[in-house]
Amino acid sequence: MAPDTLDRIRTTIRDVADFPQPGVLFKDITPVLADPALLAQAINGMIESTGITQVDKVVGIDARGFIFGALIAERLGAGFIPVRKKGKLPWQTRGIDYALEYGTNSVEMHLDAITPGETVLLADDLLATGGTAGAALHLIHEAGGKVLGSTFFIELSFLNGREKLAQHGPVHALITF
Repeated sequence: MAPDTLDRIRTTIRDVADFPQPGVLFKDITPVLADPALLAQAINGMIESTGITQVDKVVGIDARGFIFGALIAERLGAGFIPVRKKGKLPWQTRGIDYALEYGTNSVEMHLDAITPGETVLLADDLLATGGTAGAALHLIHEAGGKVLGSTFFIELSFLNGREKLAQHGPVHALITF
C-alpha cells in the first residue's frame, strides 16, 4: 500500500480521550468506516499485508471484527465465521474463557463453523493485549482449522499482543500505534 494512503487512513482515525474510561486514548475508526474509498483501501491493505490470496474461512471477532472479516471474506471468496460473546450465537457452540486485565470474558463459535483441515484467516479491528484474538485462535485450532495468519486494522504495539499470537502464525497489522 502506498505510504500516502496509509497516512491518510492514519490521520482519519480519531483519538478520543478518556473513553471508555479515564486515562484511555480510544482510537475511533468510524471516520474510516464512513469513507467508502478509505474503507476499501483498508480492506485491500489488510489482505495484501498477509500475502494470502485463497482461504476457506475468515473468522471475525465480535463486533467490529465482523465488519473487517466479512469484507475480507467476500474479497477472498471465503466463508465468514463470527466469534461472539457468550450466549449470542443461536446454535450449538464451543467456547473459551480468557483473562482480561481486570477479570475474565468468554467467546464462542458454532460447532460446525470450521471443518477440520480448512484454512482460516483471523481478522479484527484491533490488536491490543491479544487476549480476545488468542481465545478466537484457540477455538479455531480446537475445531481443526489450519490458521494461515491474523490481520488487524490497528495494532497497539505497546501492549505486546503480537507476542501472544505469534505461536498461531503470522500476525499482520495495517496501522501500528
